[in-house]
Amino acid sequence: MVPSQGEEPLHVASRLHAFNRFELKYLVPVEQAAAIGDELAERMDRDAHSPVGGYGVWSLYYDTPRLRFYWEKIEGLKFRRKLRIRHYGGLDGVTDDSPVCVEIKQRVNRVTQKRRITLPYGTARQLCDGREAVDHSEREGAFVQEVLDLVVRLDLRATAITGYQREALVGRGSDTGLRVTFDRRVRGRDRDFHFGTPTPENRFTVPPHMSIMEIKVNERTPHWITDLAARRNLNLVRVSKYVQSIEAFGLAPRSVFHVNEADFPPPTPSEEQPLRKRPAPHAPLKAGAK
Repeated sequence: MVPSQGEEPLHVASRLHAFNRFELKYLVPVEQAAAIGDELAERMDRDAHSPVGGYGVWSLYYDTPRLRFYWEKIEGLKFRRKLRIRHYGGLDGVTDDSPVCVEIKQRVNRVTQKRRITLPYGTARQLCDGREAVDHSEREGAFVQEVLDLVVRLDLRATAITGYQREALVGRGSDTGLRVTFDRRVRGRDRDFHFGTPTPENRFTVPPHMSIMEIKVNERTPHWITDLAARRNLNLVRVSKYVQSIEAFGLAPRSVFHVNEADFPPPTPSEEQPLRKRPAPHAPLKAGAK
């Protein structure tokens, strides 16, 4: 569903605070992801912010009443974007003073761009939910104004929350700019949008025995990464965590982006392998919500 007649098209956004990436996504069983991660660790480093076991990532997505951003993704518009508030770590103890990122993620042809600023959670909600101007530095002015313009002009409102546990690796040497992430326990909800909700009712939106592996590069994918993907028979998938939540909760019909649980059944007991024990991190982050 592209913008209807009379609906103003989105202007091309400023590149202020932007960093560009190409992204490749694969859906892999958790056990296979662990083995791939071990192999990658021979040529990559663990992200300094990613302890063993990973860290929680929670995102609150905003959309129009008619799900404009969702439909732009489904129809593959060459320029599209999403607005979200993102929190890293556990949700226990989230307050109005907790730091979060207000982020615009956009797609320009095949390039993914992210622009964001960090604000206290209460201030972020004042901007995105209250549709009010907030204090900001001079260099953040254009971004804050763009967010305010989007939420007011398009009547954006909180639509879905996604959460998952992420482990991340970064390239070293000539592979600087390479980043590989493994997201597991992908879940979400379509209500109770406050991050500090005491007992949120989340549900898995991707089968819990599967994880999403993403390869992110600034320019080109190293040949040894593509060789690894081929050797392990990894197939590129079209999956969006936001789309997955929208469709999992019946807010829109299921599309080619939806991960059908029937297509990825869990292994039978005879196929299951014992989880490998990993050393406990020295300084663990609280991991995800219940």
